[in-house]
Amino acid sequence: MTNITLSVPEELAIRMKKFTEIKWSEIARRAIEQRVNDLEILNEIASKSKLTNEDVEKISKSIKSSATKKLYASRGH
Repeated sequence: MTNITLSVPEELAIRMKKFTEIKWSEIARRAIEQRVNDLEILNEIASKSKLTNEDVEKISKSIKSSATKKLYASRGH
């Protein structure tokens, strides 16, 4: 098995030390594995997509615009 070094902010390290029964390396390993699995699935989906970069940009702008309008509406603007 390969080892990696993980840096966390001092405040987080102090908080983590309160839970001595937790194997933090296992938590990190599982989180990394889950993220890699998610990325592999996304790559598989993207590889089958027929969308162009231009299509993706248009969809992205539309989603951002819609989200912004909903946010302002919910705040009474």
